Amino acid sequence: MKTIRPFGVALLAAAISTPALADDDIQTVYLNPFAGYQYFGDKRDLDEEATYGFGLEYRFLPQWAVEAVYSRSEPDRKYTNGDVDFEEMRVDGLYYFGSQSDKLNPYLAAGVGHADFDGGTVTTPGTEHDETRVNLGGGLRYNVTDLVSLRGDVRAFHGIDESTFDAQVSAGISLAFSRGTSEPEPEPAPAPAPEPDADGDGVPDNRDQCPNTVAGAAVDSNGCELDSDGDGVVDRLDECPGTARGTEVDETGCEVVTIDTITLYITFPVNSAEIGSEYDDDIREVADAMKEDQEVSVEIAGHTDSTGAADYNQQLSQRRAEAVADRLVEMYGIDVNRVTPVGYGEAEPVATNETSGGRARNRRVEARLQVRR
Repeated sequence: MKTIRPFGVALLAAAISTPALADDDIQTVYLNPFAGYQYFGDKRDLDEEATYGFGLEYRFLPQWAVEAVYSRSEPDRKYTNGDVDFEEMRVDGLYYFGSQSDKLNPYLAAGVGHADFDGGTVTTPGTEHDETRVNLGGGLRYNVTDLVSLRGDVRAFHGIDESTFDAQVSAGISLAFSRGTSEPEPEPAPAPAPEPDADGDGVPDNRDQCPNTVAGAAVDSNGCELDSDGDGVVDRLDECPGTARGTEVDETGCEVVTIDTITLYITFPVNSAEIGSEYDDDIREVADAMKEDQEVSVEIAGHTDSTGAADYNQQLSQRRAEAVADRLVEMYGIDVNRVTPVGYGEAEPVATNETSGGRARNRRVEARLQVRR
């Protein structure tokens, strides 16, 4: 007995620790107390005797388990007087044919262990005899609940040292005191098909309020290009970000400030855009202001009274604005890119058109000096 007990403790420790190296797919740990009947071969000089014991089983995969078993018996001698104390420690491997959720779980088993006969055998009477035994067998587990099951087991043993053959039948109850799960993770739901996005701005067509956005442009949740300062020029084109709200800006998003407006009362012949030389001093005043500051540009705004058709007046005002613009460029050397002629027709009167005096004031050309801040 002194030899088998330390060896048995080592076997139990191995049975418990080894599955920890296995897969994470751990199922159940069973405590398996049992009682049975042990048959010893004639070579041992031992009667058949009741046996009892327990097993610690680790089912680490749905079909596979490992079990450490301790069993004990006190058989009488068959041919001589006296009895023997029998103990065995063994480790078995079990293969289950069904899954753990099945009501019936048949299995096959095989293992190896170390037996102690305290009192000897027929070949070594009156002494303590240790022996290595291998076993092969099978059984059936019946699941009463997830935690309680019944188990029947049949084993054949072969003693390697003396070439003996023994057998054992047993029945017991199993308690599952630790349960995991081996059910596979559910498959993730397939990703929904992406909604159409014709301009590729990340906003689906059914919510895109600004379709055909330029590729790569930053957009808001409505699919429109960002205009952070709210000046009407999108960030992509805005050369002056951070303009104060309500500020008049040009096409680059920069503030436009009118620094002066010079009104030129230039009289034109009927249906003519010819400018008389008597207006040269007035036009020179505009040119001098522009030469003082090269950042200044000018809008030459042409106006008419309300006499005649509106379309005709629009064309007439444009021709007269262009005549003044040409004089600034050709006579006074102002860069053409700094001069913009615009005809407003009869749309912006400064006096009533019901009197001849009022109409005379409305027939004018304005030079609107501007600078971009």
